[in-house]
Amino acid sequence: MNNLPIIMRSALIVFISSLLGSMLLTMLISASGLALLASSSFYVGCLIFSLIVTAIITLALMCNCLKGLILLVVFAFLYVPMVILIIYSFNSSKLVTVWAEFSTKWYFELVHNETLLKAVGLSLSIAAGAATFSLILGTLASYAIIRFRRFRGSNLFSFMTTAPLVMPDVITGLALLLLFVGMGQVLGWPKDRGALTIWMAHATFCTAYVTVVISARLRELDKSIEEAALDLGANPLKVFFIITLPMIAPALVSGWLLAFTLSLDDVVIANFVTGPGAMTLPKLIFSKVRLGVDPQVNALATIILLIVAIIGFVSWLLMRRAERRRLREIRMR
Repeated sequence: MNNLPIIMRSALIVFISSLLGSMLLTMLISASGLALLASSSFYVGCLIFSLIVTAIITLALMCNCLKGLILLVVFAFLYVPMVILIIYSFNSSKLVTVWAEFSTKWYFELVHNETLLKAVGLSLSIAAGAATFSLILGTLASYAIIRFRRFRGSNLFSFMTTAPLVMPDVITGLALLLLFVGMGQVLGWPKDRGALTIWMAHATFCTAYVTVVISARLRELDKSIEEAALDLGANPLKVFFIITLPMIAPALVSGWLLAFTLSLDDVVIANFVTGPGAMTLPKLIFSKVRLGVDPQVNALATIILLIVAIIGFVSWLLMRRAERRRLREIRMR
């Protein structure tokens, strides 16, 4: 009970913050805007919402389970939509928003949907190729930025490498479209925009993300190990492949997975740099959403989530094992 004044002050702060936040957010997302200020139901709804939030947080403070509540809210915000998608993938109704009965027929029909499977295969191949190529370019760029800091134009090189991170996808897609059109007129290549141009475009913007991930890892490495290998007679190329590359392997895996995910998820840039002959999975889903979501898309999304979860879990285990091995080697010195 000694913490009661602190709990009461915290509850008051939460109530005021949630009340003002809910009012401001409601006016921003509502089509009525400032006209809501004249509605009494607006104030009543915000007040009820604030009271509920305050009551939940106050109980969590009194029971000393605020950390658990925060974790629950964060995980619910992230994963409840995915859980709902998985549940509705077993819905027998063609209307994805109406539950009829449990059924697995959409998974069996998915096997015979050649258009959807072709789009999946194209997206996976483009994502794998773009992730691999961007990993090579990102590794070289990050090594040049971190290990060769003093060269003419180093700051410009670092800025230009990471510039696509803050560039809107629409601008990037339009710029790449104009580039491919100009190359086609001057060089005669590429003649048609398709899977190749998508791969080049995805590798371009994914390189920036990979560079940031690997650069962060290179900054943490102890250069004394590389310097010792150089003093013992190893050439820089051998030091890179034998010492540096294994030490940044977790960052390489993370960068590749990040680039693969970004490429697999992209729809804006792909719309600019592709033609009618190449239909990726995000483009196909986006076109189907306009007419209503196909239940087979839910089944496909569930399979992709399962595969991604398995890959992520295995990658986490490998990186955890590598990190433990590295810490063990440091302690043994």
